[in-house]
Amino acid sequence: MKDREFFWGPVSNPDGSTIFMLWAPTQARVSVAIDSRQVPMDRADDGWFSITDTLTDDADYWFVLADGTRVPNPASRWQRAGVLGPSRFWGSDFHWEVPWKGRPWEEAIIYEIHIGTFTAEGTFAAAEKHLHRLAELGVSAVQIMPLAQFPGTRGWGYDGVYPYAPHNSYGSPDDVKSFVDEAHRYGLMVFLDVVYNHFGPEGNFLPLYAAEFFRKDDPTPWGPKIAFEREPVRRFFIDNVIYWLDQFRFDGLRFDAVDQIEDQSDPHILKEISEKVRARFLDRHVHLITENPANAINLLSRDSGPFFVADWNDDFHHAMHVAVTGEASGHYAPFGNKPWQKMKQTLQNGYLCDGNNFQSRDQAHSASLPPTAFVHFLQNHDQVGNRALGNRLHTMIDQSCHRVLTEILMLSPQIPLLFMGDDHLTMRKFLFFADYKGELARAIAAGRSTEAENFGGLPDGCGAKDLPDPNDLSTFLDSKLDWDADDQGSAWTSFLKRLIKVRRNHVIPLLPDADGYAGSVVSGVEQAVFLDWKLGARTLQLRANASGRALSMEGDFGHRVYPPVSEAAEEVLQPWTTHLYVL
Repeated sequence: MKDREFFWGPVSNPDGSTIFMLWAPTQARVSVAIDSRQVPMDRADDGWFSITDTLTDDADYWFVLADGTRVPNPASRWQRAGVLGPSRFWGSDFHWEVPWKGRPWEEAIIYEIHIGTFTAEGTFAAAEKHLHRLAELGVSAVQIMPLAQFPGTRGWGYDGVYPYAPHNSYGSPDDVKSFVDEAHRYGLMVFLDVVYNHFGPEGNFLPLYAAEFFRKDDPTPWGPKIAFEREPVRRFFIDNVIYWLDQFRFDGLRFDAVDQIEDQSDPHILKEISEKVRARFLDRHVHLITENPANAINLLSRDSGPFFVADWNDDFHHAMHVAVTGEASGHYAPFGNKPWQKMKQTLQNGYLCDGNNFQSRDQAHSASLPPTAFVHFLQNHDQVGNRALGNRLHTMIDQSCHRVLTEILMLSPQIPLLFMGDDHLTMRKFLFFADYKGELARAIAAGRSTEAENFGGLPDGCGAKDLPDPNDLSTFLDSKLDWDADDQGSAWTSFLKRLIKVRRNHVIPLLPDADGYAGSVVSGVEQAVFLDWKLGARTLQLRANASGRALSMEGDFGHRVYPPVSEAAEEVLQPWTTHLYVL
């Protein structure tokens, strides 16, 4: 069995038969129930059960434990009836149409979407019809919030329990493949957000037959930690990474909250994942991205890879948000003092404060990484959806200020990310929503006020009882984009297209030569976001005036690429104005 590509999940053989495997070390016997048949599985000494049988496409099946309890396959490829229903065998005959080798990371301009709220229908098939909009905008990558099967019909996806199965409300596995293939037709990369730090609270039956899958101590904020030291557990997640990248041709994965992934093995599970991916995909670009609140930089080290290409940099967002909104509580509290200075530090160095590295006491400064090792954003799903009322940044600040911030985001050498709706200044909310019942639903609703306090607090006159109920259907529906009503943002869309074109023509060509210690702040004036980045033989010079008064500019400047060059000498930068030069 050691030469099998995938240990977990049903795998088809060339002769048409199917191999079923399940790691159930606490069980003396396990069977697989296929329609009306029940077939005993063979047990190995290491707790693996296996059987080879013939299965028709779209057949439903269960694993049957020693006491007769029926459980779905934890590596099910499709849960057509949800987390409590049988697993369904998916015999895909999807035909890929678009030859695709991917795109270099430096070209990434990311647009984050939630499939359930990106369109009225909330499906991959419906989202596919809007890909032309994103291509016309000029972004080069779509990042999908988690799609692994989670409880109920709606949710953010971070409570998934079947990591191999696309959520049934979004469509079939072949609908996912069709979306990816069509995105590639438009030249768009597709990244998938994956959650490997915990399982959701409903529909996870692994503790019944594989309690060793989890640690018993020191849980994550969302549930028991996963025991990555055990080989079957490692294989579960390594196989899952390869499955999404190979079978669905995703261009990369974004790993959620990796600071909650603990592993004392050598190599660390995240390092092993990156090594397996690099060894497997030699003929196309594949990008692994982290969300690492702990700010550890050794996962991003350029010494041997890198292991991961970039990290979501909350430090940039938090400093920026405090600077322009004045909100300085919860997660924003550490940024309350001199936020403009802190924001410029993140543009210069990456993290504001370097954290503890994985399995290493060696410390290196984040400035040693190239600017492309950081993904920056004015907002993402967390910073909108965890607000009390799900409101967006552009509804809270002056339009001139928002314009300058967007110019800073798009014209800096870090990798920019937009959240869905940012491209047309949607007025639609994005709220936290779920689909639980009973005590679990009440607990989730009760916790929303605490989360809101971390992201701006409760508005004046608003109490915990006034917050939208996450489990109410209307909360989900209120979060859907309305593409017809949002056409009013066409002028902003045109502005964004121009910015992206400048980035594509003048910033991206410099990024392959980017190295560490590239940035330097060149003005101490509070709201003067004046930075230079040494990118190979050239220097990118950003001069952004985020204040209401004119600011003097000094020094030697290269060719002005934004806005279009004028003949007049430039010694003063007008209020709410941004210039970009290449020297």
